[in-house]
Amino acid sequence: MLTTTAGVLTVSTLSLLSMRKAALRYGFVDSPCNRKRHSGDIPLVGGASLFVSVVFLCLVQPTLVPINLDYLIGGAILVIVGMFDDKYDISAGIRLCLMIILAIWIANVGGHSIENLGDLTGSGKLDIHEYSVVFTAVALIGCITAFNMVDGADGLLSVLASVTLLGLATLFYACGEVNLASFCILFILAMVPYAVCNLDIIPNRSLRVFMGDSGSFLIGFTVIWLMIAATKSSGVPSAEPMMRPVTALWLIAVPLMDMAMVMLRRMKNRRSPFSADRLHLHHICTRLKLGRYQSLFIIGSISLAHALVGVAGEMLQIRESIMLALFLLSFLMYVLSISYIWKLTTFLRHRLNIR
Repeated sequence: MLTTTAGVLTVSTLSLLSMRKAALRYGFVDSPCNRKRHSGDIPLVGGASLFVSVVFLCLVQPTLVPINLDYLIGGAILVIVGMFDDKYDISAGIRLCLMIILAIWIANVGGHSIENLGDLTGSGKLDIHEYSVVFTAVALIGCITAFNMVDGADGLLSVLASVTLLGLATLFYACGEVNLASFCILFILAMVPYAVCNLDIIPNRSLRVFMGDSGSFLIGFTVIWLMIAATKSSGVPSAEPMMRPVTALWLIAVPLMDMAMVMLRRMKNRRSPFSADRLHLHHICTRLKLGRYQSLFIIGSISLAHALVGVAGEMLQIRESIMLALFLLSFLMYVLSISYIWKLTTFLRHRLNIR
C-alpha cells in the first residue's frame, strides 16, 4: 500500500508538471474574461493529469475499483469530452447527449445501475428496476454537473470531492470493503499535487493550474460510480447494501444544493439552467469579500457537516424517510439563507459591529 501511495503521488506530480509545460506551449489554457477574473493564462491540465494517475492506480491495483475496465473507458470518454469543452466550449446540448449515451451504456454494464431508491416513504423499498436506465442517467448527469458547477474557486473542487470520498471511504471500510476504501483515499492523494499548484502553495514560484471540465467530469463520474457500487450488497447473498441511496444526498450535499439552487434561479429568470453566470455559493463568498481560504473553510465545513450527518445516519441506521426529511429541511434552510444572504449579512454586521 505504501509503494502504491508513493507511486500515485509521483505519477500525479510528474504528469501535472509535464502537462502544464506542454499546455502553456500549445495554448491549452484558460484566459481571463468577464466571468473568469483570474490573472494570466492558466493551464487546464488538472483533469488529464488526474486521469493518468487513475490509470496508473488501476493498472497496479486492478482490484480496487469495481468493473475496472469499464470505469476507465467511461472516465476516458468524459476526460476527452471535457478537454474538447475546455478548448472549444461545446454546447450544453452536445454534452448532455453524450452523458445520456454514457449513462445508458453504464446501466447495461454488469448491473452497474440504480435499481431501487431505498425505503424513502417508510412503506418498503422503491423498486425502479424497469426505470433503472432513466434513474442512472439522471444520477450520472446530476452528479457530474454538480461537481462541474462548483469548480469555480481555487481548491474548492478538490476540497468538496475529498469530503465526499472520505465519507465513502468510511462507509466502505465499515462494511469490510478495504479495496474500495483504499481507492477513495488514493484518489484523494492523486489530487494533492493539483491542489498544491492550484492554490499556489509553493512560495516564490507560480505553478498554477486548473482542473478544467475534464477534471470535474472525471471526479463527478468517479463519485457516482462508487456510489452505485455502494448501494449494491457487499458480495454476501441477501446482504444489505453498503450504503442506502438517501445517504448519497448527504455526501454530495453542497454541490447538489448549489446546483439545484442556481438552476432554479436561472429558470426563474427564464434562462437555460445550464447557462453560465456568477450565482454560485463561491461567487457569493467572493461578493461578501471573503478571502480564498475563508471561503474554502466555510464551504468545506458545511460540506463536512452534511457528510458527517449522512455517515452517522448510515452507521446508526436511522430510518431513510427521516434522513430524507432532514435533507429536504437542510435544503430549504440553504435556499432561504442564499435568498436572504445580503439581509442576513447586513444584520450580522450590524449586531457584531463589523464594518
